[in-house]
Amino acid sequence: MTPTLVRQHPSHAGTTHRVDLRARARDWSEIQERMLVPLYEAVYERLDVGGGTRMLGLGCGSGLALLMAASRGASVTGVDSRSPELLALARRRLLGGPPEAPGTAGARRTRARADAAVVEGTPRDAQDPTAPAFTLVTAFEPIGCLAGDAEGLGGLLAEAAPLAGRGAAVVLAGWGPPERCATTSVLRVATGLADPLRGAGSWRPALRDDLEEVAQRAGLRPDGSGRVACPFGYAGTESAVRGLLSTGLFDAAIAAAGQEQVDKELAEALHPYQRPDGTVWMPNVFRYLVARTP
Repeated sequence: MTPTLVRQHPSHAGTTHRVDLRARARDWSEIQERMLVPLYEAVYERLDVGGGTRMLGLGCGSGLALLMAASRGASVTGVDSRSPELLALARRRLLGGPPEAPGTAGARRTRARADAAVVEGTPRDAQDPTAPAFTLVTAFEPIGCLAGDAEGLGGLLAEAAPLAGRGAAVVLAGWGPPERCATTSVLRVATGLADPLRGAGSWRPALRDDLEEVAQRAGLRPDGSGRVACPFGYAGTESAVRGLLSTGLFDAAIAAAGQEQVDKELAEALHPYQRPDGTVWMPNVFRYLVARTP
């Protein structure tokens, strides 16, 4: 029997918060990730992603965006260093067959065919000197809700840009204005419960120019933007809680207040969005920015 993988986060009270990483990855891929499908589709339509596209997906997670681009004929490479559990799901989705065990040498870089690859590591690890330059770089994980997330993305973009051709499109995504995102009121639970002394990793409201500032710091030239409706819909409160927790936006709150308290307050915050049939529905708007490499 394979042991359950956990990550431990010490809380300010001295207790330990244990995260089941495989369960979280499963909740993300089965519940939460699909909420961003309208964003992926809008970007692919705008940029005419297809057979001539060579795409590098930063923070590819469990690979749904890669799979959608591949289904349009694009050659795709996904890279991520944060979660071997999510990458194992990406390999299963994109490459077929049983995934390599997370953390093994075989899982470092997996390629099943010439037009798809999944890489555990940084953008530099995705470099293939024998292949043409990438024509599209995507960073679909929305920024603008965690303190410090913009700085982390800037570093990834600076490393990825040299792998793309001149004038290649680079797409960044972020949360829309708080007043246009019903989920904002639910995410405030994370702020209320998190230790205020923990700066990085705590939730913050999205700012208007988050994406443009990150692009400019990375040496990219903004070249248009758009907004996409991405409602969060769930079968019920339990499903909503699991999906939202899988984003990691509540980790600081859990470390500070405990899992039980976060679950309780999150369920209460979701109550206004529960329909008579028990489903949960929260309208949201996300932004994306198209930038160009020098």
